[in-house]
Amino acid sequence: MARAQSEFRCCECASNLPKWSGQCPECKSWNSIEEIPVISPASNRYSVWPGTKASAEVMLLNQIPALDKPRFSCEIPELDLVLGGGLVPGSVILLGGDPGIGKSTILLQCLAKISKQKQALYVTGEESLQQVNLRAQRLKLPNGHLKLLSSTCVEEIIAQAISCKPEVMVVDSIQTIFTNSLQSAPGSVSQIREGAALLVRLAKQSNITIFLIGHVTKEGQLAGPRVLEHMVDTVLYFEGDSSTRYRVIRAVKNRFGAINELGIFAMSDEGLKQVSNPSAIFLSQHDQPVSGSVIMVSREGTRPFLVEIQALVTESHAGHPRRISIGLESNRLAMLLAILQRHGGISLSDQDVFVNAVGGVRISETGSDLAVILAIVSSFRDRPVSNHLLVFGEVGLSGEIRPVPNGEDRLREASKHGFETAIIPKANMPRKTQIKNLKLIPVNHLADTLDAL
Repeated sequence: MARAQSEFRCCECASNLPKWSGQCPECKSWNSIEEIPVISPASNRYSVWPGTKASAEVMLLNQIPALDKPRFSCEIPELDLVLGGGLVPGSVILLGGDPGIGKSTILLQCLAKISKQKQALYVTGEESLQQVNLRAQRLKLPNGHLKLLSSTCVEEIIAQAISCKPEVMVVDSIQTIFTNSLQSAPGSVSQIREGAALLVRLAKQSNITIFLIGHVTKEGQLAGPRVLEHMVDTVLYFEGDSSTRYRVIRAVKNRFGAINELGIFAMSDEGLKQVSNPSAIFLSQHDQPVSGSVIMVSREGTRPFLVEIQALVTESHAGHPRRISIGLESNRLAMLLAILQRHGGISLSDQDVFVNAVGGVRISETGSDLAVILAIVSSFRDRPVSNHLLVFGEVGLSGEIRPVPNGEDRLREASKHGFETAIIPKANMPRKTQIKNLKLIPVNHLADTLDAL
């Protein structure tokens, strides 16, 4: 078969070139030339010349038939929670994460469970079928119904999918897939874009749910063109340190559900296990209260969980004191230190400040402001805070303590874990129901909070 024609175009100046080169001869930009397939006018089905007939049909919204079962479970409740309640037929889900964090493991577990009730196909481009079988045996997965395919050609994958008609399919990974219409190597920008476009078209036309596994860069972002995240329906990130047991799946895009849900797992000898009590993994068990440690209630999606904020304040011997935060935004830490100096009367201009969210969790909400400030004050004064004290609240630039969403849910989570006292914004005080066995201290200003502490 003759190879399809293609042309090379610069992404910066849009000039056409006869072949690929490292530098564009027109605008002198490096690594900006990509391969683009040429579509002849005769084969263009979307011609808009007068007299041509459109292949698509225009329908009213109320005439479109609804799906009998809009969602089905992937047999892993934590993953269902992140996806917004389950898998949607015809959707495309992109899962990215660091090497060795467990992307292939959790999807192999998912497909092995789904294959008991539905047709499932696992396409591997990085491993052989024997290697996948060895992993399934190590994880003790049921392997009597799951179908495997080892291929990197997207045309062959689509042909096999049309033949066996799976309801769920995994492609591991999108960086190894190539199409015969392009001459560039697998993993290039053009190959990833064209391969993903063909798989998305297969999912929409055949109503197949497709998981795509993607590699990440050194910065932790998905490798490949940015348009890849726009093409799929859901983008999931696998977070966590490969040296620890715990993993977190976070949705950053979801057309069929919320994007702020978290799925928490623990790596074991038999694969990834769900964590029934997420608050336990983010708390350190101290026998005695220690300075610089404060407990707060964070909230991701519909789930509140307890997080320990640790701070270390030590004398600086350099010209510029260091401000380092792990799991928290560094710019917000600098702002909180300025608020503490202005409205709390505590200057840390000659102190190094280190703040950490225990357990490797990332906190992006403003409800952690009050806990960060109190942990810094506790470390600076070397005054331990009680293990039974809970804190949450947003701190404004004028020193006021602002409320946070879902305050009663956070308080109920704290009461469930045996906390006795909570320092909260006054606007978050429960109005109708009372929280049992929990003493509430409402505060309006940062000065009131330091006095209460």
